[in-house]
Amino acid sequence: MFQRKWAKHWREEGIKAGLFLCATVSVLTTFAIVWILIREAGVFFQEVSVSEFLFGTQWTPLLEPRSFGVLPLVCGTFLIVAGTALIALPAGLATAIYLSEYASSRVRSILKPILEVLAGIPTVVYGYFALSFVTPLLRTVFSDVQIFNAASASIVVGIMVLSMVASLCDDTLRAVPASLRQGAYAVGATPVEVTLGVVIPSSLSGIMAAFVLALSRAIGETMAVTLAAGATPKMTMDPFVGIQTMTAYIVQVSLGDTPAGGIAYQTIFAVSALLFVITLIMNIVSSHLLRKFREVYE
Repeated sequence: MFQRKWAKHWREEGIKAGLFLCATVSVLTTFAIVWILIREAGVFFQEVSVSEFLFGTQWTPLLEPRSFGVLPLVCGTFLIVAGTALIALPAGLATAIYLSEYASSRVRSILKPILEVLAGIPTVVYGYFALSFVTPLLRTVFSDVQIFNAASASIVVGIMVLSMVASLCDDTLRAVPASLRQGAYAVGATPVEVTLGVVIPSSLSGIMAAFVLALSRAIGETMAVTLAAGATPKMTMDPFVGIQTMTAYIVQVSLGDTPAGGIAYQTIFAVSALLFVITLIMNIVSSHLLRKFREVYE
């Protein structure tokens, strides 16, 4: 009996140690990534001022004369994010409302896995889908659409993150206590009035958190926008022309044509650091909104 208890004790301690090791590796990996970004970006900013980098409107680090204004990349990134938001957020929320409030158990069991399949499709497939289907379709409607354009990239990224929006919003809507719905029905509200007047306002912070997480996912998307949007950094609001995002530029420089150690190569760390800061801020905002949502029903 004593040996059995002793063996069980050491087995449990081994499991705890293994779990702690996994957590430690995750934390150390995160710190290592942050440290590398800070160190390499610091080398870049020794030669290029922060103000020139953040507020410059010309981005030609690989050509002479060189310019290091990152605003064209930021503009291209947020043009994709804006297009993605127009597609994914309303469609995802509407899908979540249907699944949570109106769909039968059978319909839900069919639609939910189909939505989750969208998240499992490789992003490079979305990129080729944009080139081979979405862009030709757009060119049949709008004659001035370029082969590489922001609109087709926004559409496929919107489809990609739609499943995330729908899944997160569905979980948020279903977390609203049934007593709130029953109280609204008791005073004569219709199902639509319950949904729009009770359920959505009660879960608004969770819905907003889902939106922020989905948009941060769109900001970090790489292969789909690299293939569909092109590699022409420019400050434009025209969705039918080619642009370049921050992630697409990182892919371009990382292909190996740019020699390591030079100022052009260091730009990928400066752009990566800016991208990291933007996504970190969005994740912090999302976490804050989720905390507010949890506090409502604790």
